[in-house]
Amino acid sequence: MAKGQEIRNPRARQRAMMIVAGPEDADLNELAELLRTAGVAVAGQMAQKRTQPDPDRYFGKGKLAELKRAIADCDANLVVSDDELLPRQERNLEEAVGVPVIDRTALILDIFASHVGSSEGNLQVELAQLQYNLARMRGLWTHLERLGGATGGGVATRGPGETQIETDRRLARDRIAALKRRLEHTKGTRSIMRRERERAALPTVALAGYTNAGKSTLLNALTGAEVGVRDRLFHTLDPTTRSFEISGRSFLMTDTVGFIRKLPHQLVEAFGATLEEALEADLLVHVADASAPEEDLRPMLEAVEDVLAEIGAAERPQLLALNKVDLLDHERRRELSFRFPGAIPVSAETGEGLGELREAIETRFLSTLRPMDLLVPYDEGGRLSELHDVAGEMEREDTAEGVVVHARVPAAAVSRFERFAVNGSP
Repeated sequence: MAKGQEIRNPRARQRAMMIVAGPEDADLNELAELLRTAGVAVAGQMAQKRTQPDPDRYFGKGKLAELKRAIADCDANLVVSDDELLPRQERNLEEAVGVPVIDRTALILDIFASHVGSSEGNLQVELAQLQYNLARMRGLWTHLERLGGATGGGVATRGPGETQIETDRRLARDRIAALKRRLEHTKGTRSIMRRERERAALPTVALAGYTNAGKSTLLNALTGAEVGVRDRLFHTLDPTTRSFEISGRSFLMTDTVGFIRKLPHQLVEAFGATLEEALEADLLVHVADASAPEEDLRPMLEAVEDVLAEIGAAERPQLLALNKVDLLDHERRRELSFRFPGAIPVSAETGEGLGELREAIETRFLSTLRPMDLLVPYDEGGRLSELHDVAGEMEREDTAEGVVVHARVPAAAVSRFERFAVNGSP
């Protein structure tokens, strides 16, 4: 490389035309943000209102001709659909417009491939990409070769798209099976770790929410962690667990992957093991971006609720935290308090409302505790220490027979202390 030559990301040379077809007025702001996160410039957008997309070409023939002219006018070299395309739609659309075509799912998978950090996360992303690509195996590889060759490496060309170009369906299925086995092994390891946490009876809190709602910032503010935070979608993919205390009792808090509208099913399935942290938590804190425009807030909340339902976590105890309230005026705050009367307004950035959030978490947890009256012999001092760890504050009195203790114990730990129960205490 010549001295002084600027190093540039070749993906930044991609200029995308965004398209969408459907009966409703389209909002492509989120797709534009996804493209920005992937390092792709937005050259323009086009929408076609119709009952449903054309089953063969996504757009109708007349709209396709208009799209081709628009691509030439704005010098776009990529078309990105806001919907997941059928393989034939993708092939026919690309043939009609003369530039590479990808869909929202491929774009999200590409972002995950570039942001994931852990070895397990890489396995999950590769599995999701292979499952997505399997149906497109026949025409996908030449598609990716053209896209990569034209731009020096482009969106949706990372991961297995680079290493599996010559593989056939049988090899792809074999790889998928191998990835699933490795993830099952990882799942087993996580289950062992979870059982250790359960043995310690530490209450667990999982943060769930729309991507970029501020979950990582909130985790940092509550636990003193230093998890990296950036203003981009899907910055946090690998779950992070940190401990913190409320009234002397230790809690564990996990930051899970952010959700999004039309989150690809392949990713929900592949990240199932990670999302189990939400499924197994004692309490889910749903973090929402209170500063989002009114027309966006409800779809964001619903997108999170849909994914939680898909993984079987919809029935877990939940608490809504409306984050970024420091960006709101008094009127908007008042409006949200009426719309979401049980929600806790917070600002992870300024610390506003964090005390109230801690109190709400503690109140939810305390409501699940079981009162126990115990007589612990002096030679069982280790049990007293263990009881203090799981029960936090407790009343104790030294007697001739041992230590009399009145404590409120997590339901999961009751069986460990039942033999010390007195006066009919469970």
